[in-house]
Amino acid sequence: MIEDKNGTYYSGYTKDLNNRIDLHVKGTGAKYLRGRSPLRLVFCKEYKYFKNAMIAEQRLKRLTRKHKQNLIHIFESKLNAGAPELRFEGKVS
Repeated sequence: MIEDKNGTYYSGYTKDLNNRIDLHVKGTGAKYLRGRSPLRLVFCKEYKYFKNAMIAEQRLKRLTRKHKQNLIHIFESKLNAGAPELRFEGKVS
């Protein structure tokens, strides 16, 4: 999930997170995010099967903003605690 400069959340799924982030930053990713920089990656989760990622994205999009914010808070807490499975090597902004 990406947060844009207006605080709006965008969610999607991909096989290559680094590449997808690069596309969004360059303005060649989702049309929705074009011109909405700076962008910030606020949540990501890896799935073994692509279909599960698609289902998770659909569920994520149905969450209320408050539920998304709670999810982001939990994710950032784990990230700050040094959870190795949550490391992201790319750059957003």
